[in-house]
Amino acid sequence: MPEIDTQLIPITVAVDATSALISKAQQTAAAWGLPFVLHASTGLVLLQGEHQLALKQLDEPKVGEVLVDFASDALTFRRLHGGGKKEAIAKAVGLKGQMSLTVLDATAGLGRDAFVLASLGCQLQLIERSPVVAALLADGIQRAKQIAELAAWLPQRMSLQHGIASELMVSWQQAKPDVVYLDPMFPHRKKSALVKKEMRLFQQLLGPDEDADALLAPALALATKRVVVKRPAGAPYLAERKPQIEMQGKANRFDIYLITHQAH
Repeated sequence: MPEIDTQLIPITVAVDATSALISKAQQTAAAWGLPFVLHASTGLVLLQGEHQLALKQLDEPKVGEVLVDFASDALTFRRLHGGGKKEAIAKAVGLKGQMSLTVLDATAGLGRDAFVLASLGCQLQLIERSPVVAALLADGIQRAKQIAELAAWLPQRMSLQHGIASELMVSWQQAKPDVVYLDPMFPHRKKSALVKKEMRLFQQLLGPDEDADALLAPALALATKRVVVKRPAGAPYLAERKPQIEMQGKANRFDIYLITHQAH
């Protein structure tokens, strides 16, 4: 499946959009360097609604929208009943007891893993290179400010940068994170029934991260405690480098690289 040039995906509005909404869509387009098209009728678009921004395939009305909703039923259930610090991702990053960690999620995507870690008290910095996905993430973080049970903590614990992670990590000017978390997009060999149509749309948008191996070295140089790489079960190690710890799950595994040098 060919990767789509995300720079060309337009932001559009519904036919009955108000002038205020059209103006909002134009501002969103300008902020992310994306084209604005009034009332697009075909193709993959970012649809600006009154309350949310969503990725939509206009030619396939049965396929749902892709958006970042930190108050969704699935994420709310996971936040409240997902196992807390006993959850696999919490163990992988080394979260224990009352401690909090600073985590750089360098391949943020739709922000779901970052959300889980933030809900457990971690400070998350997110990097996303696709302007389309970054726009969706920023919209989701902004909407969380309007939701009482999220507004008190989520915006303070999640910050987003749009850019190339390997470059941003090399020129990092802020305090070094305890953990760098990497979950690069991996090529899927077949269309699994487990992969929802909406997520296939997302994978079609991004394509596999062909340069994922280039993330490991700068991540190891930046993290002070560990680098955690999420991989599909059976996938090769990132940059062919064996981790010190492998946490195996049913569908995925976490490769954990411990930082042994002393921070200067």
